[in-house]
Amino acid sequence: MEKTTGYNELTDFERYVIEGKGTERPFTGEYDDFFLPGTYICRRCNSPLYTSESKFQAHCGWPAFDQEIPGAVLNLPDPDGMRVEIECANCHAHLGHVFVGERLTPTNTRHCVNSVSMKFVPSEAKA
Repeated sequence: MEKTTGYNELTDFERYVIEGKGTERPFTGEYDDFFLPGTYICRRCNSPLYTSESKFQAHCGWPAFDQEIPGAVLNLPDPDGMRVEIECANCHAHLGHVFVGERLTPTNTRHCVNSVSMKFVPSEAKA
């Protein structure tokens, strides 16, 4: 998968989260309790963000990943001064927040991502 410059059309709620830096309610996103093999891409621009190998069950109400695809995600200070926001490096779509120091995985990192900010592309079946 390659980075793209064209943007997909978004619903009002997708715009609220992706462009308005909103959040979906916990335990409501389609990828919260979802663990098939594949790649998670940006809903707005289709850039690859995370692989299923980095996804884990954090029981936080949102999909959790312990690492992004190298170069795919930007870490920015959140306006609240307390958290670190994560955005798609290609189109700057709001993804969620990253937390460090929780000791949930060997990387000690949790990317807490809104399901609505991503689309899932399943791995190709092997013959």
